[in-house]
Amino acid sequence: MPSLELARANLAGAIRAVLNDGRPPPTRVVSSAPPAEGEAPDPGLFGPGSITWRVHAELSMFVGGLRALLVQTLHPRAMAGVAQHSSYRDDPLGRLHRTSVFIAATTYGTRDEAERAVANVRRIHQRVRGVTTDGEPYSASDPELLSWVHDVEVDSFLAAYRRYGGHLDDDDADRYVAEMAVVARMVGVPDPPETVAALAAELAGFDDLRATGETHDAVRFILFPPLPLVARPAHAILAAAAVGLVPARDRRKLWLPTLPLTDPLLVRPATRALLASLGWALGDNPTLARAVARCAA
Repeated sequence: MPSLELARANLAGAIRAVLNDGRPPPTRVVSSAPPAEGEAPDPGLFGPGSITWRVHAELSMFVGGLRALLVQTLHPRAMAGVAQHSSYRDDPLGRLHRTSVFIAATTYGTRDEAERAVANVRRIHQRVRGVTTDGEPYSASDPELLSWVHDVEVDSFLAAYRRYGGHLDDDDADRYVAEMAVVARMVGVPDPPETVAALAAELAGFDDLRATGETHDAVRFILFPPLPLVARPAHAILAAAAVGLVPARDRRKLWLPTLPLTDPLLVRPATRALLASLGWALGDNPTLARAVARCAA
């Protein structure tokens, strides 16, 4: 029906306008050009048969991304770097957009596109250094901070996919962690985990995780950003889903109490319905389609 397709197109346009906030969409960092005659297709770092392609194509990444942002605030030096060098208060969607561009390039781009994205991140990290409010020096290139950010992101994307994206058995979950270790090494993580068990052990080994004043400021901003009114109900559902995936010990540190049974009875059904609606509106993932076209050639 034309009216239904028009409504779908209008909704998709509104969603993309909010997510990109006027910036070029991530699809532009991923080539769809076929290889030159006689050359093999360039699948990038992973390729169509990878678990990374499967996980990162799902809208559960929205939930995983918010969960990662919440948990990452618990490392005082990492949080200080964000607070002192990020413009998230003035540009609430900027960090989300930059992260989505990096993920698009390293997941679906050619090897050259992935390497350029990594080089850009490493250049930015070299400039992010300073001193926390407690007088402790930090640098975004510090292997510990790189490991913390990487581990939390992988753990968050995996948890969100398993709850809201699709089925992933233990072997495939290990494959995902091992594939993401490829990007981690390129960014500068010295010895990233390659199994779910190793990832859990490394996360448990981070000490001195705590909530600072900067942490609570960031958490409030993550949960209640100054988004357009039309986007706030959807964000509230995704944020509640993200909170439901945060481990209980971390929720207590972040002052994120949850009511018993609220998550399974209310949040999860609402999130699945929202993601299904977003999937209907947005249609096929254009970034994935460009990569598939390039590899199929």
